[in-house]
Amino acid sequence: MTHQIYTTDILVVGGGTGGTAAAIQAARKGVKTILVSEFSWLGGMLTSAGVSAPDGNELIAFQTGLWGAFLQELRQRQPGGLDNSWVSFFSYDPAVGAEIFADWVQELSNLQWISGCVPMEVLQQGGCVTGVRFADFTVQAKVILDGTELGDLLALAEIPHCWGWELQSKWGEPSAPVSYNALMEKYPVQSPTWVIIMQDFGDVAPEIPAAPNYNSGLFDGAWENYGAEKFLNYGRLPGDRFMINWPINGNDYGEGVGRLIASETSKAEFLQECRWHSQNFAHFIQKQLGRRYGLAEKVFPGTDTAFALHPYYRESRRLVGLTTIREQDILPVAEGRVASLFADAVAIGNYANDHHYPGFDLPLQPKSIRWGGRWTGTPFTIPYRCLVPVATDGLLVCEKNISVSHIANGATRLQPVVMGIGQAAGMAAAMCVELGVQPRDLPVRALQEALLQDKQAPAAITPLFNLNFSPNHPQWLSTQLYYLENSQVYPLSGNCPHISSFDEVLTQDCDCLTGIFQRIDQQNYRLLITEPTADQGQTWQLVTLRSHIDDQLQVAVHEQLITVWGRLNYSGNWLLVEKID
Repeated sequence: MTHQIYTTDILVVGGGTGGTAAAIQAARKGVKTILVSEFSWLGGMLTSAGVSAPDGNELIAFQTGLWGAFLQELRQRQPGGLDNSWVSFFSYDPAVGAEIFADWVQELSNLQWISGCVPMEVLQQGGCVTGVRFADFTVQAKVILDGTELGDLLALAEIPHCWGWELQSKWGEPSAPVSYNALMEKYPVQSPTWVIIMQDFGDVAPEIPAAPNYNSGLFDGAWENYGAEKFLNYGRLPGDRFMINWPINGNDYGEGVGRLIASETSKAEFLQECRWHSQNFAHFIQKQLGRRYGLAEKVFPGTDTAFALHPYYRESRRLVGLTTIREQDILPVAEGRVASLFADAVAIGNYANDHHYPGFDLPLQPKSIRWGGRWTGTPFTIPYRCLVPVATDGLLVCEKNISVSHIANGATRLQPVVMGIGQAAGMAAAMCVELGVQPRDLPVRALQEALLQDKQAPAAITPLFNLNFSPNHPQWLSTQLYYLENSQVYPLSGNCPHISSFDEVLTQDCDCLTGIFQRIDQQNYRLLITEPTADQGQTWQLVTLRSHIDDQLQVAVHEQLITVWGRLNYSGNWLLVEKID
């Protein structure tokens, strides 16, 4: 059989969240692109890994770029809507997400997608990556992007990278350990989770067998502080299904996690154990909560269709790049609600710093705030230089494998952030091809302006809570550009002065409820329904993702009668407010 050789402008290896976004953005820029994925679904964490209740970038102001476009598509395609769980404002059937990405790829004639392949060798010449060999073919490209879940190209090309913890002496991070300890040895990286989807069959579901090494004691007390109903509603999906991705005595699995990068044999052993662990948790759930709960049918491709195609990896090999994101770079500045801006910012995030180690909570510096009636994370930015290797040319990273410390990875690893990283990397790669330059020589301001002015999915790169109107609004672009040019006046509050504009909300899909407003404390609001409806006498928590609604809630008078439009979420017992009258 002839070993096929393809030649292209851009090669993206890995069809996860970042790699998929990168390939789509590069091709939309008009550059010939090949995307090679291991799995038959694109989207990684958002789809094939089953984490279809994503965290972070939930505020309207941060729903931009490909992430915002993805949410818009989900709202149009997901029967029953996205208000299903309490861990996320967006929970959906992972097949719907995979369909969106497949459709976006299909629309691009200059994007070729090859699935079912993993990289075998990285070709280099004179310190420059020039191609990647797969089992049956080789792809030669001008720019290559590592979008693999575990940073596989970094290892194959022997590009300097990290795996595991750094001591406080390395970066001066306040939450980093001062000296090596047993936790660092046992869990060099955060624990993956093999997500499974369970279903309430309302009757007797097929029995879930226990897998090898079943030990019910591992799961004792998994939901004792929540109750069974709230536990299941954590990741509730449409159709009485439940995403099982539970961190408390649940299906996080980290025993011997270093095997993921030791050898193919040891990796396979770890993956089998990880899968068995999730099966055993599902078995435990069924035994404890009853046979009405079983493994969902026909969720993912393959034979065991309740199991995600691969684990949800929270950490990867991490590039040694031109800039490394440290914990200090994601924490809010003193007396502020935002982190300092990177001058070369290309993506934004806002999630809390979240680490997963079975049976252990790592003490971390706080970066959460009360906003819109609930907890959210303080915003931060991703610098372009963390995508670029220190010495190697021809390559960018676009997944969890960016140049970031182990501690800060807990905030940069979230799905919307990685999608923004992928979009930025894809745009950068396309511009490198157009300009005939290496990634390290790309003019960053030109990249930033290209992201802001993208015709299909303009992406915010300066986080502002109150920039909650469409990127098509002329003030959106001018405000973003202003803070790029004047970062020294970036407001510590995260609110841009003199902005009062907001997009009018169409309320035809909203519930309209009238009741007594109750202020429990600052940023904690309730509505006691008084009108004669099915919800009369019930009390709902009021939350919002819109800054002007947040402003209205902050000044609303306790015990006043108000009318609100929004969407009820029975899992979270909240009303997501879109309009107040």
